Amino acid sequence: MLQSLASQSNSDEIVSALMQDGGVIVANQAQDDLINRIVSELRPHFHEQGHKFQNDFNGYDTLRLGAILGLSHSAAELIAHSRVMEIADAVLRPHCDSYRIGSSTAIEISPGEADQVLHRDDDFYPFRIPNVEFQVSAMWALDDFTLENGATRVVPGSNDMRDVSNVEDADIVQAVMSKGSVLYYLGATIHGGGANRSQLPRSGLITTYSLGWLRQEENQYLSVPKEVADSYPDHVRRLMGYQAHGKYLGVYPDDPDGRWFDA
Repeated sequence: MLQSLASQSNSDEIVSALMQDGGVIVANQAQDDLINRIVSELRPHFHEQGHKFQNDFNGYDTLRLGAILGLSHSAAELIAHSRVMEIADAVLRPHCDSYRIGSSTAIEISPGEADQVLHRDDDFYPFRIPNVEFQVSAMWALDDFTLENGATRVVPGSNDMRDVSNVEDADIVQAVMSKGSVLYYLGATIHGGGANRSQLPRSGLITTYSLGWLRQEENQYLSVPKEVADSYPDHVRRLMGYQAHGKYLGVYPDDPDGRWFDA
């Protein structure tokens, strides 16, 4: 099962459940007015370009948007949410000097969509390091997630690196949660979108946070116009990748924390 914790829960408790089960729900973490504002900002983009990512893996009755910080300024309040940062700090910072957005995606699953293929988000990296998580993800419910409308399917404990092909139906649970709640899960956790058997679409916003020395899944520098990136505060720009990792990786001349070489 997945634990569902209250928004007032201690971050240590959330991290403990996350590392044990591979995923955890924190209920009612964001207010409806913020969620509604984000949905309003994303809506025209869903209509204009949401179909671009349709394929066998993503589905043909699902709309997707990438590079969310280029489309919704309000979404930064979720992407850089202080609680999310605390969870990412605990999971990733033991293995890197800083972390950054791996990808940020809005997903709207329409009625009639089937279950997505179960997968691990960090399987595109060509290697693994024992006991090192490459990514942690935060899936925000922009609508109520229900059994009927495609709540994310998760295999608790699958961060033990079991073979995806050996997962049985009994191993799968759905992340049922109310609008404004958030599902945290590890990059090693098996999961997938659920089938929408309801009459209405359901939407979510998922951002992965990856170790700072890894290549980002989604190139934020090209996906988000520079003038838009510059409109965000420093901590958001750094999440996008506008910072060096340590002294030497990804440095650039104007970075006050970076150096070209050790004199």
